[in-house]
Amino acid sequence: MGLRRLLAILLACGTLLAACNNNPWPDGAPATDTLFTAMTGGSPRHLDPTASYWSNDTPFTYQIYEPPYGYHYLERPFRLVPKSAAEVVQPHYVDKDGQPLADDAPAALVAESIYDVPIRRGILYQPHPAFALDAQGRHRYHSEHPMQPGELGARRTPLDFEHQGTRELVAEDFVYALKRHATTRVTTPIFSTFAEYVVGLEAYGRLVKAEDAKLRAGLDPASLDKPFLDLRRWPLAGASAPDKHLLRIRIKGKYPQWKYWMQMTFTAPIPWEADAFYAQPGMAAAGLSLDRWPVGTGPYMMAESVQDRRHVMVRNPNYRREPYPCEGTADDRQAGLLADCGKPTPFVERMLFTVEREAVPLRNKFLQGYYDIPVFERTDSGMSYLVAMQDSEEVRREYTDKGLRFTKGTDSGSYFIGFNMLDPTLGDGAGGELSAEQRVRNRKLRQAISIAIDWEEYSKIFPRRAGITAMGPIPPGIFGSREGTPAGVDPVTHVWKDGRAVRRPIADARRLLAEAGYPDGRDAKTGRPLVLNYDFYAQPTPELKPEIDWVVRQFAKIDIQLEVRATDNNQFQDKVRKGRYQVFWLGWLADYPDAENFLFLLYSKTGKTKYDGENTANYDNPEYDRLFLEMKTLDDGPAKQALIDKMVHLVQEDAPWTMGFFPYASGVSQHWVHNYRPTIMIRDQGRYLRLDPRARVAALAAWNRPVWWPMGLLALAVLALLAYGVRSWRRRERTNARGQVSARAGH
Repeated sequence: MGLRRLLAILLACGTLLAACNNNPWPDGAPATDTLFTAMTGGSPRHLDPTASYWSNDTPFTYQIYEPPYGYHYLERPFRLVPKSAAEVVQPHYVDKDGQPLADDAPAALVAESIYDVPIRRGILYQPHPAFALDAQGRHRYHSEHPMQPGELGARRTPLDFEHQGTRELVAEDFVYALKRHATTRVTTPIFSTFAEYVVGLEAYGRLVKAEDAKLRAGLDPASLDKPFLDLRRWPLAGASAPDKHLLRIRIKGKYPQWKYWMQMTFTAPIPWEADAFYAQPGMAAAGLSLDRWPVGTGPYMMAESVQDRRHVMVRNPNYRREPYPCEGTADDRQAGLLADCGKPTPFVERMLFTVEREAVPLRNKFLQGYYDIPVFERTDSGMSYLVAMQDSEEVRREYTDKGLRFTKGTDSGSYFIGFNMLDPTLGDGAGGELSAEQRVRNRKLRQAISIAIDWEEYSKIFPRRAGITAMGPIPPGIFGSREGTPAGVDPVTHVWKDGRAVRRPIADARRLLAEAGYPDGRDAKTGRPLVLNYDFYAQPTPELKPEIDWVVRQFAKIDIQLEVRATDNNQFQDKVRKGRYQVFWLGWLADYPDAENFLFLLYSKTGKTKYDGENTANYDNPEYDRLFLEMKTLDDGPAKQALIDKMVHLVQEDAPWTMGFFPYASGVSQHWVHNYRPTIMIRDQGRYLRLDPRARVAALAAWNRPVWWPMGLLALAVLALLAYGVRSWRRRERTNARGQVSARAGH
């Protein structure tokens, strides 16, 4: 190798090392008003609010769209506040003849609940080419001027169009959105639920299906291009706009929980222009659709979308800058959550989401300061950091020195181990084949297991998934919950002692087991050991195996053998639909903060095996059903509380679940992130967050100082190689010189 070539290689290596930088963002980006965060599990599936029903969608849908209502960011219990609506309204009721009823009319007399929702005036949609008009007021890119073949060109985002426009939000946009749940064009996961309550929606679905078939007759069914299905052509009885800014929704019977659906993006407004724009030929093939490029009135709008890599939202220039809330608790004030009272939101100019596949790189980038919040859509991201601080003094010191901010509290969800009540060993049987005496014995078996499964111990052993041990189905913070009080204690599994709930001793479980006919875990008649199947909808990976082993040990405490049957989720769902299971693990995250959303999990008509509902335990108690149907029609108050108390007592006694625990909502953020308070219920938190970019830049400089010693080693290596090269060159020159002298002498 020549000296020049060697020097060139060394120079190139030095240049590469000198350019090395572990900062994943462009130079200067940390100094901008940009929130950097990650997503796990890949890109969002659906950003069309009609189709969206996945946690990876909500970081975008709830920042871009505005349903009529939202939740107050800080107040607990959760309180509805107007969002795109001018106020949160109470329905008025009519009987079967359309005659008005009193507000306290019995549910049996109520034929319809009518919601007249005033819509705020002056709300504008984000800039979008769907609204762009020409000088004559006609749409530039659709309807009056449909785009011609080839006109789309290289455009791949709405921002690529030279003309943008907007218009005011009107009540008809909410009507159009509700109609879209009946469409055949997109996934509609809530259509069956809405059809149960919105007057005329089920029939509207049949009408739209037939009209769509006519529209697409003779077209290639495999083609991505579908002609615009203009839902404005057909009225929907249950949704109308009597006035430009008045939305009327008619609900069958009395259903107080409808108000909570009006804070979900399923009821967010959708302009017909967006559907017409995206329905044009070539749009779908170019990735232009509501699923990728939403059109809303919220504080943010999508600016960049690279599937499974990154997504960027920027502040909507047409947003009306709603003020930050001023109401909160003393704890909120102490935590600094009220410091921005009354200031216009959103604070952050830009939000950048990077898809991260591996946990370790994500964690390292966060600890280096390159992520402001590890994972935007998760409410359990803080626990692993909190546990790490408990396990290591060095880690605790590092996190403290860096000023990491943690939040922790209970949330609106639960995890539990349940029993299939159709099983003849554990439940009431599938068809009345069990005697009353046998059903009582099976109930005692479930009670014994409920005592044996020590959920307090679970939270200590698996702190990353920890929570508060549940006494019933309703978590704290939801009206009707008695958690944390003597009245809320599950008398089957706990006693109230010294101001807290204490789990009953294992001797009580063994006594119940013997009364169930299984002394020491063996059938009293046959002497055979009691073996139960435990169906777990995940493979026993190294990460999950300790938890599965823990469950097995809980049953072993009362000499019950547990056979683990791990499956994937599809296999598990197939088993439960066929009723071929006994013991199972399940979790539930609430859709809205009402006791009904938890208690319906035990309503017989939502049984998993019979009705493919969410009652995986297949619990069937006529008295519980009667109370549930009465309770769901009541507003929060003493009457509703009394019914809930009775229902919870029935479930505690019957023990179709072991109750389990209510997981903590936890989060971690950098010290330059303000107003961060993660919770399952509130998904529109983006507009409340505030950054201090100067503090971020300073921290990045301090936490990621260049390490120069490799450059010193490289310099020494270069000098050594240069010396070696010079010596080799001189030796070769001397050798050549001697050879030439010898040759001349010989000549």
